[in-house]
Amino acid sequence: MTTVKNITEIKNHRVIVTRHGGPEVLQPMAEDLPEPRSGEVRVRVLAAGISAYDLMHRSSGLLPGTPKPPFTLGEDIVGVVNKLGEGVTTLALGQMVAGATFCLGLGGGYAEFICLPASELVPVPAGVDPVEAVCVVVNYLTAHMAMHHTAQVQRGERILVHGAAGGVGSALLELGKLAGLEMYGTASGYNHEHVSALGATPINYRTEDFVERIRQLTGEGVDVVFDPIGGFRQLWRSNRALRKGGRLVWFGVAAAKQSGLRVIPLTLLMVLLLKLLPVSRQLLLTPDLAKDNAWYRQTLVELLDLLAAGKIKPIVAARIPLAEAARAHELLESGGYAGKVVLVTDT
Repeated sequence: MTTVKNITEIKNHRVIVTRHGGPEVLQPMAEDLPEPRSGEVRVRVLAAGISAYDLMHRSSGLLPGTPKPPFTLGEDIVGVVNKLGEGVTTLALGQMVAGATFCLGLGGGYAEFICLPASELVPVPAGVDPVEAVCVVVNYLTAHMAMHHTAQVQRGERILVHGAAGGVGSALLELGKLAGLEMYGTASGYNHEHVSALGATPINYRTEDFVERIRQLTGEGVDVVFDPIGGFRQLWRSNRALRKGGRLVWFGVAAAKQSGLRVIPLTLLMVLLLKLLPVSRQLLLTPDLAKDNAWYRQTLVELLDLLAAGKIKPIVAARIPLAEAARAHELLESGGYAGKVVLVTDT
C-alpha cells in the first residue's frame, strides 16, 4: 500500500509561459501526472531542448501558431518510458526513448512527464548520454533534412554554414564532414576554435564581409549556403556568396532573436525577390520535419546510431535544471556560447 500511495502522490512539474514577455514569464507549476491514451506512452523526461523559436513564442503572441498563455514550450525530449497506453507493443517500460513533440502543436517538452504517441518515439541506444541525445532530435534532423534532402550535397562540394557554432550549425558541420564536404562557417571570434575543430574554416561575421571572404577563399563562391539567420540583407548577401548554379537553403529566422519579429516579413519579401531573379542560383526551402513520419523515425534512428558510435558529438552549451528555464532563456538571448542549451530534470 505504501508504494501505491507514493506513486499517486507524485506530481508532474512543468514550466508554463504565464504571459508573453521576457524570461521571467516562465514559471514552474505542479499538476497530476498525465495519463497516456490508446497508442501513447508516458515518458519521464530526462532532457529537453530549447531553441530560438521558443524565445519567439514566449516573447510575443504575433508569431503564427503561438497559443494564448498559459502554455508549455519544448519540441524535443529524451526520457524513459514510464507507462504504456492501451495497444502499445513497440516500446517497453524503462526503455530510454527520444522524440519530438510536433504532434502536440507548439511543444510541451519543458516538463517532468509527457504523454506522446509511441509512433513519435524511437529507442535510444544503451550508454548514450540523454543530454547529447536530445541535441540530435531537432538540431541534427533539421541539419540532415537541409543537407541531404533539400540541398542534396555531393562529396567534394563547398558549403557555407551561418551560425556555425550554434546547435543546428554545428550539426551541419559534423554531417558535412562525414559527407566529405569542404566547409566554411560564420561565427563570432570566440567560437572560431569550435568551428575549426568541426572541420570548417571560420569566418568572423562581426569583423569580416563573409561574401568577400568566401570569394577570396574559393575564387568563385560556394556550392551551397545554409542560412538559418534570415533577414532581408542577410539572405541577399548569402545569395551573393554562391557560385553560378549554387543553392541557397533558407530554414530559419534566428535574426529575430536580436531584431524582433519585424525581421520575418522582410525575410519573406527577400525570399520572393530571390525567387523572381533569373535562375543562375537556386533558393531552396526545407520541408516540415513533422510531415513524413517514416523519414523522421528512420533518420532519427540513424543519427542516434552515429552518436552511439562516436561519429557525431553534439556540443552542449549548458545543462540547466528544468525549474531554471528562465535562466536558460536568458542565456539564449545573451548569446556568447556554442552548441545547444538543454534543460534537465531530477525526477
